[in-house]
Amino acid sequence: MTQYTRFEFDGMRLWTSRGRRLASEGLEKGLEHVLGVSKTQVPLDESTLERSGKVHVDGLDGAISYDTVYAKRQHEEMDWKHLPGRKAKYLEDPMNSERDVVLQLMAVDLRRWFRG
Repeated sequence: MTQYTRFEFDGMRLWTSRGRRLASEGLEKGLEHVLGVSKTQVPLDESTLERSGKVHVDGLDGAISYDTVYAKRQHEEMDWKHLPGRKAKYLEDPMNSERDVVLQLMAVDLRRWFRG
């Protein structure tokens, strides 16, 4: 029989495998959301950079990456000209602006789990 919840003596809930899985799934949903917002801002020429965006989640660690040789330079060069709506800092800005949305997406399943 699988135990989904454990309690300490003071009543605080400990992380279990189900709690970690729910948090990981929520993190992945949140990062996918940020990636979607980021793809609307990424500099566009032939869409190679936009298509290279990926989300990587390993437990409670997650990352978003763009895998082209020029991705970092496109992100950091503030003086380069881009099409309207496209810009440098195409990943940093959505990570900051969508922080609350990511936390809400992570909290949905965890909130149900914490209620027991």
